[in-house]
Formats: sequence, C-alpha cells, structure tokens
Amino acid sequence: MNPQNERAILVGCGSKKQESELVSSIAELQRLAEAVNVEVIQSVIQFRENKDPAWCIGKGKAIEIATLVEEHEADLVLFDQELSPAQVNHLGQLFPCKVLDRTQLIFNIFAQRAQTKEGRLQVQLAQLEYLLPRLTGRGKELSRLGAGIRTRGPGESKLEADRRHIHRQIRALKKELAEVKRHRMLYCTRRKKNNMVQVAFVGYTNAGKSTLLNQLTGADVLAENRLFATLDPTTRAIELADGKKVLLTDTVGFIRNLPHDLVAAFRSTLEEVTQADLLVHVVDASHPEAHEQMEVVENVLIELGAAHLPRLTVLNKKDQLGVSEPKIFQPQQDTVMVSAWEPQDMLLLKEKIGQMLTKKKLLGQAKIPVEKGDWISILYRSAEVLSSKVSGVTMLFRLRVSIENYERFSPELKACIQMDY
Repeated sequence: MNPQNERAILVGCGSKKQESELVSSIAELQRLAEAVNVEVIQSVIQFRENKDPAWCIGKGKAIEIATLVEEHEADLVLFDQELSPAQVNHLGQLFPCKVLDRTQLIFNIFAQRAQTKEGRLQVQLAQLEYLLPRLTGRGKELSRLGAGIRTRGPGESKLEADRRHIHRQIRALKKELAEVKRHRMLYCTRRKKNNMVQVAFVGYTNAGKSTLLNQLTGADVLAENRLFATLDPTTRAIELADGKKVLLTDTVGFIRNLPHDLVAAFRSTLEEVTQADLLVHVVDASHPEAHEQMEVVENVLIELGAAHLPRLTVLNKKDQLGVSEPKIFQPQQDTVMVSAWEPQDMLLLKEKIGQMLTKKKLLGQAKIPVEKGDWISILYRSAEVLSSKVSGVTMLFRLRVSIENYERFSPELKACIQMDY
C-alpha cells in the first residue's frame, strides 16, 4: 500500500444493536488509515444481522460502493472486518480499486513502524500466515487450460509453487525468530539472576505509555498522538524514591480486533510481560471509551497468561479532562491519576510503583559471612535492607523482601535467611 496521497472509503457491517460499537470502530479505522497517510473521503455502514458469505455486505450495497469509488476516484476500500478469501475475490472483481480489510491495514502499519530485527521478522511472519489461505483462486483462469481428468493446468501448478514457497519462508522466519528469542531470553534470565525488578507498561495504543517512559527515565522513545507510534519494546532503568533501581519496559499497544496472526507472531515479545514483577496498565482517562479499552487490554493479558500479575492502573492524560466532565473512574487503592507533563505527578507515580513493589513482602533476618560479597550485593539489590551490623566474621541484616525475589535466591543464600512467617 502506497503510504502517500491515497484516498479511501471505509466500510463497516453489523447488527443494528451494535450501532454505537460499529460507529466507534469505524472512527478507530479512520485513525488507523490516517496513521499511514491515507485520506478518508467517506464512511459507509450497513446494518444487517448476518454478513453475506460472498460479499460481507449485501451485493446491492457493494454495487453502491463501487459507484462511490468511481465518483470520488478512490484508491482503495477499507473494510472494518477481516474478509474471507471468497469475499476478497468477489469484491476485488467488482471494485475498480484495491480492497483491504482491517487486518491488512494493521499489518501495513506494523511493517512501516517496526524498527528492530525481531519486530520486522514478526510482521513478515504474520503477513505470510495471513496470506497463505488467501492464495486460493489466484491464477484460476490459467488453471482451466488443459484441465481435465488426471491433468493440471499451469495456474494450479503456480498456486502450489507459491504455497510451497510461502511455507519455506514461514519455516525460515520461525527458525530465525526462535534464535532471536533465545538471545532475548538469555538477557531476561540474566536480569532475573541479578535479581533486577521488572515493571512492564501495558495498555491500549496511544494511551501514553511511551510518553510516561520518557518522562520517568529521560528516554527518547518516539511518542506521537497516533495509533501504534511505537512497536518495539524499550527497557530503561529508573531509580525509585527509596533508592532502588528497577527496569521499566514499554510494550506494544493493544487494540480491539488485534489480528490473531499478529498476536501469535508478537507472542514471544509480549511474553516478556509475563516475566514482570508489576504491570502498569496505562489508560487514556480522557477517551470516551476508556472502559472498553481497558477490557480489550484485560482480554489480551488473559490470553498471554499475565492476568494474575500485580497491577497498578495509571489513569493518564488528566490534563485533557474538562472541568465539567463527570468522573468516570472511582478512586481505588491500586489506581493513580496523572498527567505526564506534571513533574509532581511523575514523582507520585514513582512513589506508587514503589509502594506496589513492596506489597506482599516478607520480613526476615540474614546472617551472611563477610567474605560473601556477592550475596550481600544481591540483598541490597533485591531486598529492602532495614538495618545491618557486623558481628565478628558475619554481617547481620534485618530486611524486607518480596516473595518473588526471595524465591529467586540460591538455596545457599536462602539457608542464611530466616523469614518471619
């Protein structure tokens, strides 16, 4: 898809009962289109209980849209639903322009924005997985030539060759991604071995995760008011109010109807979320559908197996809430409302992250031989040392440590610690 100067007509289809959801989804599709510099000239929504298996929309509405395409000289028609191979085939023959669905549009955005090698490989894999079942029907005119009992047309042979080629590409990409994942897991294991505390930012796309990361750590991650401005995870160290250092990771944003192939391809990256000690769920509190966006994020976390992790909800963009607007969120213990542009709010957020990390911590005493400098270093990194003193050849510590960090200690170190259960 040419990212410049293209004009599109958006199409949505669904039940009348889902009207508000359809309108909202079409509005989001427009923002996705604008993210790749596509100009939206008109939106069309058809209400029907069941989608047409051949056209998605009704054939009459499809003919009407084809007329609109000619009148407005549109370059493409964007469907808000994922189209089946048969629907793509029928619509492609009727419309005098390109036909894309929501999934393909998101693929285009990811392909343009992915910067790291792993990100580019993941997008390529997702695109090929999506393309494979949609090869059916290509070259069907050629397949009729010489067709008959026990014969094959050249079109059919070309189709099989394309499938084999894509299967080879998929195998090669999966092998390369497995190697990249292996290296990343080595880094992750090293962090765990060094007892580094990990905090992962999760949230709907454009909720402000990258801006918060920049404000908290001084990072220079791209932060723009557009969907999927950043895709590749970024990790930076931050020092909390109590002097402890933790690692903050900004992950890819979620969105409703995120393509399954894309979730599968990015699973290895998103699985880093499951390794976090704390999830910071960033919510755009000024968005009229903030609650719905939170549900989308929750569903993805459930799919990743990360819903059980401790969570701090950050209601971001409070500066964009009008004074007269009703409060749509009730204050909760594990929730904080901030503006990324208020220094005091960033100090509050740091303090809240520290408080969340000290939850479910155990008190204990440790007796460490003074020559075990590496063990003493681990205690200072992974636990809150409340007091310490030297007694002969032993150092005595009074400390507070999380269950997760205590479980990471070696059996030899654990033997020197007596916890107050």
